Amino acid sequence: MTNSISIIIPMLNEAENIVSVLKHLIINSSSKNSAEIIIVDGGSSDNSQELVMAFISSRPQITKKPSSNNKKLILLNSEKGRAKQMNLGAKQATGNILYFLHADSFPPKHFDDLIINEVSKGNLAGCFRLQFNNNHWWLRLAGWLTQFSWRACRGGDQSQFITKKLFYEIGGFSEEYVIYEDNILINELYSRKQFVVIPYKIKTSARLYERHGIWTLQYHFWTIYVKKWLGASPDVLYKYYQNHIS
Repeated sequence: MTNSISIIIPMLNEAENIVSVLKHLIINSSSKNSAEIIIVDGGSSDNSQELVMAFISSRPQITKKPSSNNKKLILLNSEKGRAKQMNLGAKQATGNILYFLHADSFPPKHFDDLIINEVSKGNLAGCFRLQFNNNHWWLRLAGWLTQFSWRACRGGDQSQFITKKLFYEIGGFSEEYVIYEDNILINELYSRKQFVVIPYKIKTSARLYERHGIWTLQYHFWTIYVKKWLGASPDVLYKYYQNHIS
């Protein structure tokens, strides 16, 4: 069986980044590994959808022998909620490997080859190391820590690859969670001892830290983590997020 990757990007008001991310994905991967790039919009109120549609229209149609930078691009509309958006993208995916990526994150060069190499070795799920686009010492330390396999060093910003088979064995992303859905999936993967960290860096935006302040946001993230550990419900976590971060 030939491995192929479906890249799934949940989007909500990402006009600032989405076209740059799409260009980056096309330039830094090979068409031979890609089934498609699926952008799932959760009801953007800016011009994100228009930018994606214009970008899709500017690309040549997929052919039987696509060039190295020719990929199939799909825009879907979904109810708001990252779990719902990513699950919808997974349902439409034709690749046997799903790669979930934030709309402000830029994977390393040849990320597709790196992912397929891990799957071919029997590592059915994992992520990349993380680097923020901000040089603050705490964010550099946080990024450095992601090289280790410790569960506490994981998060959705590192992106997530997983075989479609394993994804559906787990049940996909839990739509009970408006936030923290990526951590719920990662917890399940760790419980199965099925997670690997690829030692190459994905670069992601630190805009949320810059908007709220690094220590303020980190405090809120830790609070959410502790609340979940103490048994807080998905609604309680989301209300806290709405009150302090959203």
